[in-house]
Amino acid sequence: MKIAVVGASGLVGQKMLQILSERNFPIDELLLVASERSIGKKIPFKGKEYSIISMEDAITAKPDIAIFSAGGSVSLEYAPKFAEVGTVVIDNSSAWRMDTSKKLIVPEVNGYILRIDDRIIANPNCSTIQMVVALKPLHDHFKIKRIVVSTYQSVTGSGKAAVDQLEGERAGKDIQKVYPHKIDMNALPHIDVFQENGYTKEEMKMVLETKKIMGDDSIQVTSTCVRIPTAGGHSEAINVEFENEYTLEQVHSILSKAPGITVVDDPSKNEYPMPINAHDKDDVFVGRIRRDETQPKTLNMWVVSDNLRKGAATNTIQIAEYMLEHSLVY
Repeated sequence: MKIAVVGASGLVGQKMLQILSERNFPIDELLLVASERSIGKKIPFKGKEYSIISMEDAITAKPDIAIFSAGGSVSLEYAPKFAEVGTVVIDNSSAWRMDTSKKLIVPEVNGYILRIDDRIIANPNCSTIQMVVALKPLHDHFKIKRIVVSTYQSVTGSGKAAVDQLEGERAGKDIQKVYPHKIDMNALPHIDVFQENGYTKEEMKMVLETKKIMGDDSIQVTSTCVRIPTAGGHSEAINVEFENEYTLEQVHSILSKAPGITVVDDPSKNEYPMPINAHDKDDVFVGRIRRDETQPKTLNMWVVSDNLRKGAATNTIQIAEYMLEHSLVY
């Protein structure tokens, strides 16, 4: 099994290597790819050091699977070149997510749609992943009509430079800014670029990707995405309206049994999901489960997940594991 990690030196790339190691993913040969200026640099993995190689050398090596976390423009240029030599590409950028010829996969939700001829597979946006993991089991039982979601997203979603900005501001240093405003002691209702409709690209990702992953265009989604000065994971306040009636006991039971979900919901003991507790874990944590008392068949819930793990690296590797487990890699 020959595996390439493209973007190996970045925050998500490093997290991917960590998770490949933790999950003992079967690797006979590991190829690490990063920008041209990084070629030759060494990165440790499982007690050995690996030199970063060029994109061309990695394509020539014809890996079985290439895991991409190197930005959309890189994916658009090079993912097809890997696919041409028979490699399964699992891409963490937004490049292929809404391409109708490519599948957008969260294994617990829609892994079953993968086929052996899928050569480029898209990994969804981090905030979308944790939401659909929490909502799909409920959709199967009660059918979702409408979702209203507000996110509280970690600076790690913007990469290392954003973490440096937060830490620099907190230390009182004059630091290069990733965001248009100070992030420490602040909340920015601005993630990605603004669109003509007044929503940001991040907000529209949640709308469009949710429909595609759930396989249901009838689900109505509206989103507000906010960057906050945390570094452990993303949080979401989700209000979901169902077509069918539910009980809170049913919701707790369904979520407790669903793969990839941990229910943390005992307000009497101050127990609810928080980024500080979700950090470096793979599950999606759900709590504050309560009925919306203003309208029927509507539920409120609070959902938290480590955006670098389940929101990016872990989900990507779970797709690779699914492909292997179901003999979809040739």
